[in-house]
Amino acid sequence: MDHSEKRRDPRVPLILRIDYPSAPEIVRDVVRDVTENLSAGGLFIRSDRELSAGERVPLQLSFPTLLAPFEIEVEVVWRRAAGAAGPGGVAVRIPGDREADRARLDALVRRWTSPEPATRSYRILLVEDNAQLVEAYEWALERLRGPGRLVEVDVEFAPHGQAALTRLSRPPRVDLVITDLFMPVMDGFTLVERIRSDPSLGDVPVVVVSGGGPVARERAARLGVDVFLYKPAPLADVLNTVRALLRIAA
Repeated sequence: MDHSEKRRDPRVPLILRIDYPSAPEIVRDVVRDVTENLSAGGLFIRSDRELSAGERVPLQLSFPTLLAPFEIEVEVVWRRAAGAAGPGGVAVRIPGDREADRARLDALVRRWTSPEPATRSYRILLVEDNAQLVEAYEWALERLRGPGRLVEVDVEFAPHGQAALTRLSRPPRVDLVITDLFMPVMDGFTLVERIRSDPSLGDVPVVVVSGGGPVARERAARLGVDVFLYKPAPLADVLNTVRALLRIAA
């Protein structure tokens, strides 16, 4: 995207799930990526896929309980290598002959920046055994509360998967699980598998924040994780994911 397009279409930070419907069926479940930001004109996708400038790619955007899957076609503009600036990925734009896709993204941006007032509270379960990270996440998620907020957010913590399952088995219902993968007692893989096999929990969104590499990411995707963020994930990513689920404007 050139600079004039960025000015014309302001970007909003929003973590959404990206799937590739044109990918071979055998790998379709494991080439899942996430957005970093989006605008009416395009988006930035965190991805290690080999995509070339000028290539057109059909995408499916979604987020459980927030956004029903819908497809758009994009054109690759430039690629960012992984480094100090953040994870690698590609900037894509809506081609000029895809006005319907542009209108869809514009409607999504407007929906997120002008959320409907909420009338209920939300519960987030954070599963993490690193005490320092727990403190950091708690500090960040506290920013969702405060004067002028239209929603109530309750954050609970579990040090491992077994404790998380115990909490998930009792009311009140949890609206979002954010979990590490490598923990004592019960790891995150087993936790996700148990969540997805339980009919009463199967639709709960699960976000993984893990230092595991591509193999861990592929395994998590096959188990049904909705979003995978690499550690150390910026706290802003966690906040933006939660805001997406709860429809909370920045």
